[in-house]
Amino acid sequence: MQFQFNSDSSVMGTQNVAERIEEMVRDKLARFEDRLTRIEVHVSDENGPKHGADDKTCMIEARPRGGKPIGVTEHAPKVDAAARKAATTMAQRLERLFGKEDKHKHDARPDKAM
Repeated sequence: MQFQFNSDSSVMGTQNVAERIEEMVRDKLARFEDRLTRIEVHVSDENGPKHGADDKTCMIEARPRGGKPIGVTEHAPKVDAAARKAATTMAQRLERLFGKEDKHKHDARPDKAM
């Protein structure tokens, strides 16, 4: 599974922040790793140098194998908290998606014997 981290200029996109968020997101989504081709994480600060409540945003897009991309966005006062909330929400969405997929799978039709 590929992992891509993006940040805008108002959020410190240092290697440390990227590594920390990647580790946390991979940990939350580890059980889906073989079913995903790529995870993209975008973090930003909505109002730049001005401070505000819940002004940090984390958007995560997951791309299931053979399926449509799924995206979630969460807000928090700090980038790490926004990423944690987004990863938790994404895990819940993937659990629902893959749970429904597994539930509706059918065994191969047995050959008819005559």
